[in-house]
Amino acid sequence: MRNETELDAIIEDYLQGKLTPAEADAFELLRANDPVIDHKVVAHKVFMDAIKQYGKVLSLKEQMDKVHAGIDVASLTEELRPHPAFIVNLWRKNKSAMAIAASFILLTVFSIYSIQHNTLQNGTYEVMRREITNIKNNQNKLVRTLNSSPKTEKKPGGSAKFGGTGFALTANGYLCTNYHVVRDADSVYVQNNKGDAYKAKIVYRDPQYDIAILKIVDEEFTTLPSLPYKLKKNGIGMGENVYTLGYPKDDAVLGEGYISSKTGHVGDTTQYQVSIPINPGNSGGPLLDNYGNIIGVITAKENQVDGATFAVKSKYILEALNAIPSDSLGKKPVFTKKNPLQGLNRTKQIDKIENYVYMIKVYN
Repeated sequence: MRNETELDAIIEDYLQGKLTPAEADAFELLRANDPVIDHKVVAHKVFMDAIKQYGKVLSLKEQMDKVHAGIDVASLTEELRPHPAFIVNLWRKNKSAMAIAASFILLTVFSIYSIQHNTLQNGTYEVMRREITNIKNNQNKLVRTLNSSPKTEKKPGGSAKFGGTGFALTANGYLCTNYHVVRDADSVYVQNNKGDAYKAKIVYRDPQYDIAILKIVDEEFTTLPSLPYKLKKNGIGMGENVYTLGYPKDDAVLGEGYISSKTGHVGDTTQYQVSIPINPGNSGGPLLDNYGNIIGVITAKENQVDGATFAVKSKYILEALNAIPSDSLGKKPVFTKKNPLQGLNRTKQIDKIENYVYMIKVYN
């Protein structure tokens, strides 16, 4: 198995077109079958593009410096003061050089602005993963500060610091949410739409795909009725209507929209880009299609673009479940084979799923 250094070298050769046709075809096949490698290729391409653009800026600056060095500013200033008419002659003789210098200046300023703007946009997704002390007043973050707390008798010391949304994967208490929602948590509680709070533990963390699997371990929790939805393994097309249910406040809130891209942030193939307005607290909420199938989990948004929300595809939720060690998972989760929501209108679908969507409360 190739180590990381060799893989980075192959990715760079691939992006620079240095691989032979056979090698390129083999690598593209590997990329299509391995989302981790595909994600690395996308990230490496963004990095290389930024380096190239920065190199162009340095080249322009060097040319501008050469033009500027050829102009004796001090002498020109002295000569221009007593001879106003000389300005006209100077302009006629040097207007080409001055125009080139001005063009370089404008182009350099524009290039620097472009790099800064792109860097800001590319960094927006990273901002959403900052510590809660920084996230608390940042609208980029999809984690909501919570002042409310679980039932008094079950509340740990202190108040809940932050939280988000989660949804049931099985009737026996397995839930899915985002990794960044429960990261660094000392204890986690989940609360249903009736206000009942239960203690939960984190049984699996996947920082790469921003997925966490929780298990309700509270003695007061009773097994849920059969789930009214199922996880969809296949993808969904652009333009298809979708919706989400989450907790940006104490009551569940519906968000509706459509799939605007089959890839997420900077072309991430593990995500969808969705045109749905969301707010802090929606992180970890289910993304469902018109038939009530769960196709992803809401994870982040891009403030630079209106309605640009990102959701990790349901395929990676299933992979997370399969990656849980058997001694941690215990009984293998059982998924429903039928979808009871299919054929129902949106209102009736929500009536059936809202009991399976939870507010996540984190203490640390």
